[in-house]
Amino acid sequence: MTTTPTGTPVTAASPGRPIDAAVLRELRAIVGAGHVQHEDGDVAAYARDATPLFSARPGAVVHPGSTEEVAAVLKLASSRSIPVVPRGAGSNLCAATVPLSGGIVLVLTRLDRILEIDTDELLAVCQPGVTSAELAGAAAARGLLYAPDPGSRTVATVGGTIATCAGGLRGLKYGVTRNYVLGLEAVLPTGEVIRTGGRLWKDVAGYDLTRLLTGSEGTLAVITEATLALLPAPESGATGLAYFPTLADAGRAVARIIGSGLVPATLEFLDAKCIEAVEAYARLGLRSEAGALLLFGDDGDPALVGRHLDRMAELCLGEGALEATVAGTAAESEALLAARRCSLPALSRLDSITILEDASVPRPRIAEMVERIDAIAARHDLTIATFGHAGDGNLHPTCVTDAADGDAVGRAHLAFGEIFRAAMELGGTITGEHGVGAAKLPYLTERLGTGQMALLRRLKAAFDPAGILNPGKLGS
Repeated sequence: MTTTPTGTPVTAASPGRPIDAAVLRELRAIVGAGHVQHEDGDVAAYARDATPLFSARPGAVVHPGSTEEVAAVLKLASSRSIPVVPRGAGSNLCAATVPLSGGIVLVLTRLDRILEIDTDELLAVCQPGVTSAELAGAAAARGLLYAPDPGSRTVATVGGTIATCAGGLRGLKYGVTRNYVLGLEAVLPTGEVIRTGGRLWKDVAGYDLTRLLTGSEGTLAVITEATLALLPAPESGATGLAYFPTLADAGRAVARIIGSGLVPATLEFLDAKCIEAVEAYARLGLRSEAGALLLFGDDGDPALVGRHLDRMAELCLGEGALEATVAGTAAESEALLAARRCSLPALSRLDSITILEDASVPRPRIAEMVERIDAIAARHDLTIATFGHAGDGNLHPTCVTDAADGDAVGRAHLAFGEIFRAAMELGGTITGEHGVGAAKLPYLTERLGTGQMALLRRLKAAFDPAGILNPGKLGS
């Protein structure tokens, strides 16, 4: 599927002309015959990513094993004007890796080596196919922290998280992926290999191409190696939980916590619909009568962590919390975080399809935004629950509906269009961490304006004169 400018789903067009036999022979010569797929049964799995309702079959799927092979594939594709869509594990939630124009899906999961972890320089060097969890585990084994923590970290690749500038539960205190990308090796669509940035925290020589490529969703270049900043691992961490009569009460508590000078490592919320779904799914003993649940946590020096969590609990109670508790052990903290982590699987049990989106608003507008979401859901006769990152205003409105009910799916797309516009009206944005991809492309001009969109297209043309990389996305 793709979307019209109003967001209504339509069936995707033909995936483009088939890739001819001569090109397939050249691709096999570059990467090896066993790493090129083109039969319908083989490429079907690459017609979609984790985004519901978007699908388009590629002409071929190619699995390169080196930077040189990536460069050769891109050079060939540019010379023949064949679209190329870079892809990691396909866990993104914005249809960024759906090949809307057909062509080649370039799967980078064979590039899966951690090349270096340096405890003196506090950095790691790895290939794009390494998963976030693998890198975090390797860093932890050396007493270090790789801070980006996307929800799909066990499958999401480093290259994919860089391409979408993924966030996660630790975003408030530690920032998002862009804050940890020091340097990149990348291949331009012409086949030219470039290196941006390096191993330094401070480097202002020239335009910041590292930042430009981070979040570019595979439209400018293909990332083949990343140099990433690490931090010393915190000594300890703990989590607390507070229930509130309404989400507005929880929102005021968030403002009080941040205003007090505390910067929590975790500050997450679930609305009433999420609490009910999670409790029915996981039987965690949550208070189903609560209007909102707030998870708060910190890490660092054990004594400071304890004082900070006690203070957060006090602030929650001061804003009308029904209850505020602090976990006494690491196991109890993990049990509390389970409520947030199982929100999506809990909601997915309610119907045959789950459409998870994201939008961000200023922290003081979270409660108002959730009220707007609830009103939009009621107006379109939909079930939309909301959870997300209270600390940075990033919300995840999640619609559960019947995939076979075309009318309901159409209403869902219309509702999300209204949700994105509501976020912009409240001073927010259409995506905080999922990316634009194809799912939010109809709203990008509203967010950026025509002048900035024209600039994006000029940048795209400078990097990709043949227009082959992930066409139909971002500045295309």
